[in-house]
Amino acid sequence: MSVLLETSLGDIVIDLYIKRAPETCLNFLKLCKVKYYNFSAFHRVQRDFTAQTGDPTCTGQGGECIRSLIDPKTPKYMPVENHPKLKHTHRGTVSMAAASPDQAGDGGKPVMGSQFFITLADDLNYLDGKGSIFGRVAEGLEILDLLNDVQVDGAYRPFVDVRIKHTIILDDPFPDPEGLVVPDASPLPTPAQLATVRIGEDESLEDPVDPEEAEKQRRSKEAGAHALTLEMIGDLPFAEVKPPENVLFVCKLNPITRDEDLELIFSRFGTILSCEVIRDQKTKESLGYAFVEFDKQEEAEEAYFKMDNVLIDDRRIHVDFSQSVSKLHANWASKGANAQGFAGLQGYERNRSYREVEREREDARNNTSEQVARCD
Repeated sequence: MSVLLETSLGDIVIDLYIKRAPETCLNFLKLCKVKYYNFSAFHRVQRDFTAQTGDPTCTGQGGECIRSLIDPKTPKYMPVENHPKLKHTHRGTVSMAAASPDQAGDGGKPVMGSQFFITLADDLNYLDGKGSIFGRVAEGLEILDLLNDVQVDGAYRPFVDVRIKHTIILDDPFPDPEGLVVPDASPLPTPAQLATVRIGEDESLEDPVDPEEAEKQRRSKEAGAHALTLEMIGDLPFAEVKPPENVLFVCKLNPITRDEDLELIFSRFGTILSCEVIRDQKTKESLGYAFVEFDKQEEAEEAYFKMDNVLIDDRRIHVDFSQSVSKLHANWASKGANAQGFAGLQGYERNRSYREVEREREDARNNTSEQVARCD
């Protein structure tokens, strides 16, 4: 005797213990038959413990037995049915949940309505006697794995709704109680049930991200990971190092333009800390680009806006902000990690000279190749 639960996570088949828990099985089967469980949420999911559902109000406070549903004058709950040989030993055990103490029947005996739970772990024997075992999950144990992994809030309510869509009775040995009305089709969710929806099953728990934005985020994370690796092996002073904002990159220079000429032209915008035309290491001939470092960022910005495309020595130059950190790194590497400040930060921030060593020139050529390509 079995029932198929179609849930938003997948199908679960429950085999029923009709001989050992006949009253409980009848209650469950007839509630399934009238589609009472349709759209019910798994309102309480505790990892490696239980997943509870069967409340049409989706609050954990509702639900009634089939006889009360047929005749509202009868008690809302029925006595819990316990068989001594039925235990919560295996994952996938299905039990009717006992109502709260204030809802207990005459004499304080536990009662049950429509809510039931499925165990998500083995050896939960301390639940014995606290609910009425009436079945076990025969198919769909992988769905229990998914259910066990859902994200929940502080009250163990899943953030993304997990709901029973349909109940299909595969075999029912019990005659219908008098007055039972079976609907011709599955009823639509009521406005009250729809109001309980948190995040729909077809929605994502995470905010939707535009594919282009997602790719940018991916590249940014990847670049951060590479930078962190370089920091760990000592090739960068720290992963967040950025190009200086007071250094300009000047390209398309005439080979005859000298350092002094360029420094004189740019000095009208502010104090020049260093100005160097980059030259071939062997021939000493100009490579057609240079670095100009100002004392202040504002001075570099003014020069950037006013000097781009200006004619110098019969060549229209191109000015941009430097994208190279090689000069900063060279100073840091030469001073070592024991320099003043974090990773020598203070030292190389105070003394960024582009005329120190030949190695720096080679670094500049390597790190600015992309900018040179854009200029060409």
